[in-house]
Amino acid sequence: MRQMSAAEAALLLRDGDTLLIGGSGGGHAVPDAILAAIGDRFRTSGAPRDITAVHPVGLGDGKTRGAGHLAQEGLLKRAVSGTFVNSPAVARMAMDEKIEAYTLPQGSMSQLMREMAAGRPGLLTRIGLHSFVDPRLQGGRQSQRSKEDLVELTKFQGEEYLFYRPFNVDVALVRGSAADEDGNISMEHEAVTLEMLSIAQAARRSGGIVIAQVKTIVPRGTLHPKMVKVPGILVDALVVEPEQWQTFETQDSAAYSGHVRVALEDIPRLPAGPRRIVARRGACELFEGAICNLGSGISTGIANVAAEEGVLRRVCLTNEQGNIGGAPASGNEAGAARSPDAQIDQPYQFDFYDGGGLDLAFLSFAEFDAEGNVNVSRFGGRIVGPGGFVNISQGAKAVIFGGTLTANGAPKAVRQVEQVTFSGRFARERRQPVLYVTERAVFRLAEDGPELIEIAPGLDLEADVLGVMAFRPRVSPNLRQMDARIFADGAMGLADRLPPAAPRAALRRFAPAQAAE
Repeated sequence: MRQMSAAEAALLLRDGDTLLIGGSGGGHAVPDAILAAIGDRFRTSGAPRDITAVHPVGLGDGKTRGAGHLAQEGLLKRAVSGTFVNSPAVARMAMDEKIEAYTLPQGSMSQLMREMAAGRPGLLTRIGLHSFVDPRLQGGRQSQRSKEDLVELTKFQGEEYLFYRPFNVDVALVRGSAADEDGNISMEHEAVTLEMLSIAQAARRSGGIVIAQVKTIVPRGTLHPKMVKVPGILVDALVVEPEQWQTFETQDSAAYSGHVRVALEDIPRLPAGPRRIVARRGACELFEGAICNLGSGISTGIANVAAEEGVLRRVCLTNEQGNIGGAPASGNEAGAARSPDAQIDQPYQFDFYDGGGLDLAFLSFAEFDAEGNVNVSRFGGRIVGPGGFVNISQGAKAVIFGGTLTANGAPKAVRQVEQVTFSGRFARERRQPVLYVTERAVFRLAEDGPELIEIAPGLDLEADVLGVMAFRPRVSPNLRQMDARIFADGAMGLADRLPPAAPRAALRRFAPAQAAE
């Protein structure tokens, strides 16, 4: 197995190559040393040029790291990712029309890696229909110079589907915790495992090379075979980075890797304010045994509220990167989880999500409109991208969108969203229950758009709610006040009134038969 420096690895990238990169968000299994070396090489030599960077999850610390290393004019030709929120420099290049830019559903990109690995034509799925990913809208494009159709609309057995086209991979970057002398890669100290195996297999299928960044090299035969995520037969070169941190903010958390269990109830209590109100009202939708996803942003506060109310262990919180159970992290470390019960590869998590496995999805909104559409992907002069939002919102049995009703005095309930990340019409067609929870009011998705069903105590309907919206929703004839306990300082008593779960279909066969009368 050839071992080399990050600078030597950067020399393997040629002009016009497609670079496939593993990792997630704020440094979770991100091969940052190699990315930094690629950026340094271009600054000093002007090479390589016109790279296409593909990564299912956004990569970066919100400043310069991760995909930000590649954000140099001439180096980057095209960026395709689930989100650019972690790499604002890439987003700026897209806004300034300096690169071709696409943001596609994180789950669909993750699953596409498996299709590429197997040499199949691409990914056929209903995920993304009627959103900005649909070619009838924007096809996932985030810049005017993006001309190629990466997503196609097709019909199969009389139903509409989206077809995600594969990429030909020249170089793939993966990351692990350790490698043995044969190049077998383990990930036992990582916060996530993602689709590292599929990425390596996809590169091999394309005739590309696989470079792995690891923290240490161990003797041959010392890695437990079940801990190996990427076998050495797929790895062409190793870069050892002894100073490799678990994330961009955490050097090593045994709770993130699952090596130790911590008290989940130690999650900090949310401070008073709109975020706490929105999270507490959202948490009122929890029920015993509910399987949930917490999206980034304001909805991550659900975990804090569940811990404060003593119900965190009575529900199952998950995140799309593959953590099941425990307490999902927030902020720049979203994607990790403290003391999860299981860590599975990301494509399998999205299989579960797409298949309707989530009882509840708690997601944030940037804006929603009179049709019930939600936008989180492009707004206010920013390109963010959907991340896992499209898969999660489209696949969940019920969705609770959370956010404030205004931002800096401007309405977030708008006549028409700038970009459709969630289609209200498509949700109505599928009879999907949807709530829009704010600090002032709660709306539900009705047949003709959002309907106001709850208002915060003490507010004036016209002045404080309808007057700060850019459209006038239907007001329920049964409009009621939001529970006053949501706004109080102490606990809401959720533990004593958590609704029971309805029996799952798979368990009904074990229920005792009713005695004949």
